[in-house]
Amino acid sequence: MSGRRIRQKIPYYLLMAPAVILSVCVILIPSITTIVSSFTDWNGISSDMNLVGFSNYAELIGDSVFGKALTNNIKWMIMYLTVPVLLALAASMCLLKQKKGRSAFQVIFLLPYVIAPIANALIWLNMIYSPVTGLFGFFKNVLGWSWVSSPLTSTSSALVGVAVVDIWHYWGYLAVVFLAALRQTPGDYIEAATVDGCNGWQLFRYVYFPSMLPTFKLMMVLIVIQSFLQFDYVYLLTSGGPAHATEMLGTLTYNYAFTLFQFGKAAAIAVMMSILGLIASVIYARMNRSESQ
Repeated sequence: MSGRRIRQKIPYYLLMAPAVILSVCVILIPSITTIVSSFTDWNGISSDMNLVGFSNYAELIGDSVFGKALTNNIKWMIMYLTVPVLLALAASMCLLKQKKGRSAFQVIFLLPYVIAPIANALIWLNMIYSPVTGLFGFFKNVLGWSWVSSPLTSTSSALVGVAVVDIWHYWGYLAVVFLAALRQTPGDYIEAATVDGCNGWQLFRYVYFPSMLPTFKLMMVLIVIQSFLQFDYVYLLTSGGPAHATEMLGTLTYNYAFTLFQFGKAAAIAVMMSILGLIASVIYARMNRSESQ
């Protein structure tokens, strides 16, 4: 009996069972546990778990540090929706016209993205931001620019300093994704626009960009979601400091759970982060639905 006939005799729900079981164990059960924990005073260690209702949420809303973390996440999202996107669009358009060596440039652009975050963070801490061995130390100690200092040490510039590292790591990946979308533009449209006398900007605005718009919207939604889930580079570079200047919802969740052992509050923040990501996903789904209609 052929494999196709065997698959036809197996009920559909049995074929889906492994995926359903995995989703339940990895996604559904931890999600329900987190939501339930957000209404308790559990410390994450003991078996004592008392229901406290919405008090965790109420305390967080009135907490200035939580407000600072949420504000930083919003600032991060705004920076990420502008700087790396514009860099990636410009680079992808340049690569689109560059036939020779395009693959090499794509590999170079992807290198920071595929390197582990801890390695990228150490590179920037020791070779760029370090006042002793880094580029900023060279400017200050060798060239005598006394006004130069690491942006990570100032509350006014620390968030931008961390964002620069993360943008450096991410924008190349975004450029490669945009390039793949641009290359799907029908050649007939490009030839017709060229014959009509469109310049470079008009060609991008009326031909290339509409063609890549679905990919562009998807990446924008992913950037919004990732902005509210940001953790790794902030924790590696500043751990949320100085004076909570780079505190994020992710780092605040970590501190509540593993430093203060207030797992209930940490779960409440995690639920809020999930809601923000869900809102972005719903908006994206509605945009796609309106386009299909």
